[in-house]
Amino acid sequence: MSRPRAVFAGSGVALPPRVVANEALARVMDTSDEWIVERSGIRERRYVEKGVASSDLGAEAARAALADAGMAPDEVDYLVCATMTPDHYFPGAGTLIQQKAGLPPVPALDIRQQCAGYAYGLQMVEALIGSGIARAVLLVGCDVHTSLMPFSEATWAAIEGRRGEPIPETDREWNNRFRHLLVLFGDAAGALVFRASTADDGRGILASRLCGDGAHEGILTVPGAGSARRPWVDAAQIAAGETVPVMEGRQVFKLAVTRMPEVTLALLAAQGFGRDDLDLLVMHQANLRINEAAQKQLGLPDEKVFNNIERYGNTTSATLPLAFHEARAAGRAPEGSLVALTALGAGLHWGAVLMRV
Repeated sequence: MSRPRAVFAGSGVALPPRVVANEALARVMDTSDEWIVERSGIRERRYVEKGVASSDLGAEAARAALADAGMAPDEVDYLVCATMTPDHYFPGAGTLIQQKAGLPPVPALDIRQQCAGYAYGLQMVEALIGSGIARAVLLVGCDVHTSLMPFSEATWAAIEGRRGEPIPETDREWNNRFRHLLVLFGDAAGALVFRASTADDGRGILASRLCGDGAHEGILTVPGAGSARRPWVDAAQIAAGETVPVMEGRQVFKLAVTRMPEVTLALLAAQGFGRDDLDLLVMHQANLRINEAAQKQLGLPDEKVFNNIERYGNTTSATLPLAFHEARAAGRAPEGSLVALTALGAGLHWGAVLMRV
């Protein structure tokens, strides 16, 4: 009997209803629509309401993916969750999604590769199904970045339109310190569901190539709130902004525009394909300028690349399923198409996955 393949069955997303345009962020820091668009391509993003957690979005996306696949929750026998922002330090978000989405008690695996988490999750899906451990796997990527944003109540009120007067100057100065990060991120979730198949049609997750290198740890990290500190977190860390991510943008840009094209081309070549065989490339949506440069490196025309960062910002674990879902809805990933998904994130982690839809 041939090794079963993990065949795509359905997709779903969860998008918070609150749309935050660049102009809203200009109320609370020294920025503008022109400044943000020029540097990132982002025009708006989605923010959850206070109290909405990653598992809430993840469960909504999971239910939508199952409905798209025509599957009942009790048909899923394994759940994999990629997130950078779990509801709690522990437990992870996987079992919370399982319970909220109405799945029976099944193995629920949490993985933490940040912006590359969904690519790693796709390899895990192929391994679980290919080995026979599971026959139907739900892969969820969910992140609530607003939980990491160090905004005061006055800042939140201004962003949400509840405050008409300017925020205190001390708050504005604090927000400006993290401006290069705060303009980039949004909240969202995406999910794909896969079934085992032995049909001789070439469909399924074909291969993956993933990499990790801790030598680049410092360019994307959260300095505080971890076991490297004692205590884990304290008021001094919060006051110093050490619980907010640090990003060396130029280094991230340089690595992303080289590593994502390199690993994608290597993966295609290993499977006997060239760039011309590719029907669609979905890249992690961190920065439109990164993706434009990576596309140029790969020599792919616009019709073979899909971006949606301008509407959602960087949603970390959710970017790949969200972009694939929208590309599919737009007719860009019909059944039989050869799709590559690639990402780079903190760790440093990066990689690519090849799938025949």
